[in-house]
Amino acid sequence: MRCRCRSLHLISSKPRMRKLILLAIIFYSLKIYPQTANDFAKLHWIVGEWKRTNATPGTSGIEKWVSNSSIELQGWSTTMKGADTAFIEKTKLLIKEGYIYYVADIPDNKEPVYFKLVNISENEFTCENSAHDFPKKIIYTKNGNFLKATISGDGKSIDYFFERKL
Repeated sequence: MRCRCRSLHLISSKPRMRKLILLAIIFYSLKIYPQTANDFAKLHWIVGEWKRTNATPGTSGIEKWVSNSSIELQGWSTTMKGADTAFIEKTKLLIKEGYIYYVADIPDNKEPVYFKLVNISENEFTCENSAHDFPKKIIYTKNGNFLKATISGDGKSIDYFFERKL
């Protein structure tokens, strides 16, 4: 008689187990590919040319973004000191393996640095890479024709302010 009870218990728990397995598969799938082209489309407000408004005296800065495809935006940041180029940073926003990344490529680094998108809204996005020395976090916020880019990490924070060039 004990065998029958155990068998009945196993049979009755199978639908519950199937539901748990299905929920686990769905949850795992969402963790692997949580960001989509719809999320990426929210980033297109950054496309255009932005003039830095808080550059130090004697310098100027431009940040320019273009759309390469529905899953990649390319950017360039240039700092000028008088007529000379003082600094250039190549950047990208792209979808790779189901995640959105901000990719920074500067001359000081051997390889481009990937910052994973962790927050996105209609006018702001945040990317992080806790393994990078500095910055660890990058936040872009748009307010009308104005843009604020903040880089931060280890208690240090730097703000860059821009106005859209029309």
